[in-house]
Amino acid sequence: MLEAIWIGFAFSLGLVVRAIGLPPLIGYLIAGFAISATATNISMPPEGPSIIHHIAHLGVLLLLFTVGLKLNVRSLSKPEVLGGSTLHFALSIVLILPATLFIFDVTWYQALMLAVALAFSSTVLAAKVLESKRELRAFHGRVAIGILIVQDLLALLVMSLASGTTPSPWALLVFGLPLLRPIFYKLLDASGHEDLLILFGLLLALVIGGQGFELVGLSSELGALVFGAMLAKHPRAGELSKSLWSIKEFFLVGFFLQIGIDGLPDANAWLFAGVMTLLLPLKAILFFLLLVMFKLRARSAFLTSISLTNYSEFGLIVASVVLPEWLIPLALTVALSFVISAPLNRIAHPLYDKLCHRLLKFERNSHHPDEQPVSLGDAEVLIMGMGRTGTSAYSYLINSHKIIAMDSDPAKVAAHQEKGIHIFYADAEDQVFWQGLDFGQVKAVILSMNDVEAKSIAAKKLRDFGFSGFIVSHSMHDDEAKDIISAGADQTYLTMSEAGVGIAEHVKQHCFVAKA
Repeated sequence: MLEAIWIGFAFSLGLVVRAIGLPPLIGYLIAGFAISATATNISMPPEGPSIIHHIAHLGVLLLLFTVGLKLNVRSLSKPEVLGGSTLHFALSIVLILPATLFIFDVTWYQALMLAVALAFSSTVLAAKVLESKRELRAFHGRVAIGILIVQDLLALLVMSLASGTTPSPWALLVFGLPLLRPIFYKLLDASGHEDLLILFGLLLALVIGGQGFELVGLSSELGALVFGAMLAKHPRAGELSKSLWSIKEFFLVGFFLQIGIDGLPDANAWLFAGVMTLLLPLKAILFFLLLVMFKLRARSAFLTSISLTNYSEFGLIVASVVLPEWLIPLALTVALSFVISAPLNRIAHPLYDKLCHRLLKFERNSHHPDEQPVSLGDAEVLIMGMGRTGTSAYSYLINSHKIIAMDSDPAKVAAHQEKGIHIFYADAEDQVFWQGLDFGQVKAVILSMNDVEAKSIAAKKLRDFGFSGFIVSHSMHDDEAKDIISAGADQTYLTMSEAGVGIAEHVKQHCFVAKA
């Protein structure tokens, strides 16, 4: 019965919300409140909420594990990440504390704890949105995730201090985990590519990482993240992440449901949530100004800020420990911030295009860590996106043409550069990149990015800024191919169809041409 209720509500309201152009997760949030409002009429089992909370917890652990699989630990020590997160945390408390203290009837301690709870941004929402747009590895995605991880560590520290609990002495064993990395690498290699691979990921994320860290008095969320990060440099880390994708998405539906399932808010909760929602723009502005101060370009600072313009599920966890009576108002506040943040993230790139002339004034006149080139030199072919498709195209053409490649993933760029590949960091969706770019001798452009929207934007920008050469792209689906063509590309290749043609060509050459 329980599964019929929550899956039915989640699917129905998710579908309705998707039909009006909003992310389904907003429908899941509404579904949580709908289940809470109708619990007696639909015969909700008494153990239902606790089961959904457990499912939600598993979803969060799997999400943090997959984030860890894509994490570069060294990025956490970068000034824009460490400085931006800690300064924003402190300044947010300074801004929110007066609002909670003077508008609502609370004590100094309650006001401080509410300000702390609302100082964090949502790891779940930001990671989910960035992943859906395939921007986790983009520069602004890495900065956002780095800031969120530092915030999560601060949240864990706050919970430990507020609850009065201390980790077990056995927690010191955590520092020896890197010594076990070769063993986990071998286990990952031995797991194959199917069900054992999935079970291995679940074992690390939920059992060894999640439950194991809890046993020594540490956060299960931290454990899942740590074990994901331990495997981040393994060649098959990406494959492991993809194998867990569907399970993680399913469990995360429970996370969004459980925000509203604990109870319906009263008038005071709505007032509190409304006031805190009005403060969200200040959160975004503060992030933007801090990141620009740390020498990021306006675009990277803006996109990172939009990703972080929300309140955090960790705020609910903090409240459950120190302010349980404020859990429903905070849950409503988090839900409203998600309702605003999710659609805002969908239009982040076009929104920046409209605001870029104003935002550029805030950039510092110095070298930026996300600097992009202004000339393509004497290259004849530009490859945009250096995943498997782009890398294969580069290898095929490099002996006969002058090639230059670009990618929005700094780590991927660095790895290719170590192999001698002529590649630079740039983001195809960056308006400023196109405005300052000299195409030089480029006659053809290959669009091989993962994201369909990025390919369409790149094709349009190429034409808008005067490129008259040949533009070709790959695509997975017919409707996507049509969108890329209409944006300005000359030709698209359906990836799977072309793979079939290539296999057939090999058969023809080896079995028939040879005999002739």
